[in-house]
Amino acid sequence: MKKGQSSRLTEQQKEGQGPITIFHKEAQIHDTEVGNTSLLVKKQLEFEFPMLKFRYRKDLSKKEINKALKKIDKSLGQTLFVKSASIKPDGGIIEVKDDNGNWRVVVVSEAKHQGKDIENIRAGKLVGKKNDQDIMAAGNAIERAYKNINEIANFMLSECYFPYVLFLEGSNFLTQDVVVTRPDGRKVTLLYNDGKINRLDRLTAANYGMPINTNLCKNKFVKSRGVSIMLQAASIYTKGEGGHWNDKDMIEVMFDVARTSLKMLGTDLFSQITKK
Repeated sequence: MKKGQSSRLTEQQKEGQGPITIFHKEAQIHDTEVGNTSLLVKKQLEFEFPMLKFRYRKDLSKKEINKALKKIDKSLGQTLFVKSASIKPDGGIIEVKDDNGNWRVVVVSEAKHQGKDIENIRAGKLVGKKNDQDIMAAGNAIERAYKNINEIANFMLSECYFPYVLFLEGSNFLTQDVVVTRPDGRKVTLLYNDGKINRLDRLTAANYGMPINTNLCKNKFVKSRGVSIMLQAASIYTKGEGGHWNDKDMIEVMFDVARTSLKMLGTDLFSQITKK
């Protein structure tokens, strides 16, 4: 997304923010931007693969998820209390139509911003109950990501790939120490391995503890006691130095995962790809 477009979208988000929720402004803006970035990824896919048909949607209903599970085994996907229940990943869902007319997931994206310590310290703002601390204990606003990851995993249980991308930014997702200078010149060091602020370990269960900032779209098969087990791992990407994701970097990551999905779907797209 061009810088001007990104700025306008950010300003529009600020102007129409509505009631204050548990998510601060940066989190709201970050979540919104990944959705708009998904639309650009879809356009790029349409440009590079003009023989294929793509679609973007913001949500996925529990009915569809249960239907997909029932196709695998009739004992699955039986429970549904709220007929209108659905999930809404921040970046939505991009799908491609296969040779049989079925829509297949290409990439799903989610964005989470948590931890304003760097911004607060640079602004000279103290936090805590008595406003006498440099660092705020991390919250738990990331739990919603797990629900969406698990639901998409259920929806794609019959596939051999899992194109779920989770973008993280903020001081709660550091992978290296960061030194921040206050307006009075005092330096504050944020330790990446400080359990008070780091929340990465609460998310790596979603990728089985495999490396972050890595495309894990292709499912991994492991053996345990002679039984083969398929692992659906989310591709977790973080700005480990506390910076912000820009549109270009997010698009590159999402497009890389999308291309992997198309490779995995190769035989189911063959007729369209080779059609003259």
